[in-house]
Amino acid sequence: MSQPPSFEPRNRRQRPSVEGARPVGQDLEGQGRESRGRQGQPRGDRPSSSPSRAAGAPRRPVRRSAFADDARPASFAPVSGASDSASDQAPPPAFPPQGQQRARVERSRVVDPRPDAGRPDTRPDAAGPAERPARPRKERSWGKRILAIVLILIIAVFAWVYYLYSYGNDKLAHTAALSGAPDTPGTTYLIVGSDERGEAVNDPTEGHRADTIMLLHKPESGPAALVSIPRDTYIHFPDSDAYGKLNGAFSYGGAEYLVQTVEELTGLTIDHYIQIGMDSVKDLTDAVGGVELCLDYDVSDEFSGLEWTAGCHETDGTTALAFSRMRYSDPLGDIGRTERQRQVVAKIIDKATSPATLFNPLSQRHLVGSVAETLTVNDDSSLMDVAYAGLALRDTIGPDGLRGAPPIASLNYPGPGGSSTVLLADEAEQFWADLRDGALTPDSFASF
Repeated sequence: MSQPPSFEPRNRRQRPSVEGARPVGQDLEGQGRESRGRQGQPRGDRPSSSPSRAAGAPRRPVRRSAFADDARPASFAPVSGASDSASDQAPPPAFPPQGQQRARVERSRVVDPRPDAGRPDTRPDAAGPAERPARPRKERSWGKRILAIVLILIIAVFAWVYYLYSYGNDKLAHTAALSGAPDTPGTTYLIVGSDERGEAVNDPTEGHRADTIMLLHKPESGPAALVSIPRDTYIHFPDSDAYGKLNGAFSYGGAEYLVQTVEELTGLTIDHYIQIGMDSVKDLTDAVGGVELCLDYDVSDEFSGLEWTAGCHETDGTTALAFSRMRYSDPLGDIGRTERQRQVVAKIIDKATSPATLFNPLSQRHLVGSVAETLTVNDDSSLMDVAYAGLALRDTIGPDGLRGAPPIASLNYPGPGGSSTVLLADEAEQFWADLRDGALTPDSFASF
C-alpha cells in the first residue's frame, strides 16, 4: 500500500510544553491591576525577551477576546520560565465569566421603550407652518374610479336617448300639411285624430274624416291651452263660397286644407301638424299597460261597441278605443266625445311618464315605437317636436290646466242638406285672441 504524501514544514518550531507554562486565573490584587496599562500590560520596564525563551524561539500568539472591553483588551502574555515567582507572573487574560459576558452584551443593547421609537419624527416644526399631509394614494384611486363610473353612466344615458330618438324618428310618417302663412306669436300644434276604421268598432259613418280636432297653443307668456274644436263646427271653406262641417275640410283637401281652414277660423298660424289614427288608441293603451277611465252613467252602444257600468274601471286598448269613439249614446254628442277623448289622452300620458315606464328600457322602446308608428307629422317636424307637444299637452291636462271647447251658441244648428252642426258664439273671436295672447282663463271655455 502506498503512503500518502507528507509535507515537512520549514523552520520547525518547538511545541509548547508543560515546563514553559505558567498558571493563570489568579488575580494578583496588589500589583497586577496597579501595574497594568492601557493595553493590559504592566507599566513597568519589561525585559525585551523572556529569560526562559531560548534564542531564536518564536513568539507566542496573542489572542484577543471578542467580548473584551476596548480599554482592557484580552491578551496572552509571553510565558516566563518555570522558576518565576508569583510576583513576576503576568495577569491572566481578561476573560470574564460566561454570565458576565452575556450581561455585558445585553447592557450594550439599549432599547427605547417608546412604541414609535425608530420612526422618523413627522411632527411639524413649531417655528414653521404645518405641512399638509399627502392624500393617500388609495383615496385618490377610489375618486378616479367613481368619476369614471359617473362619466360612463352619463354617456350611456345620452347614447340610449339618442337611440330612442333615432328609432322613433325613423318610424314617423310625414306629409305636406303647413300652409306657409305668416307666423303668429307662440307655438301652435294642430292635433288630428282620423277616423280610419279598423275592426275594433262598427261606426256607420263612412269616409276618411277627422274625428278629433284639437288646437294646442303655447304662448310666448302664460300657460299652454288645449282647445277641442267640435268636428261638426259650422265653418267657411277657404278659397270657396261653400260652408259646411269642419271635418269635411279633411275629406276634401286632406291635411293641408284642414290646416288652412283652422287658421282662417282661429287667426293662428299652425306651426306643427300631428295626426294620429284613432285605432292607435288601442295600441298606445296596451303599451302603457292599460288606463283607468271614468264615466258616470251606463252605456250599451252598438256602434262603438262600448259596454259600460257607471263608475271608474281599468280598461284595455279595445275598451279605451270604444270609450273615445262613442257619441250616439252621449247626451252631449260630439261635445261629450271630445271630453272623453281628452280623458283618454291624459291617462295615457300619465302612464307613459310614470317611473315604471321612464326607468324601464324595454317599456321605453315599446312605447316610443308604438307612438311613432301611429303618427303622421308635417315634413319639417320630428320626434323632438312631438315630445315638446307632449310636454305642453301634459301641462293642460293637470288639475289647473286650461282645456275645453270654445264658446258655442248652438249644438243643433241646421247646416247644408239639413244636417245638424255646431255654431260658435260671437264671443269666439275674442276667445281666439285671448288664446293667442295667453290670456285665457277657465271661465273662457264653453260650459254645459
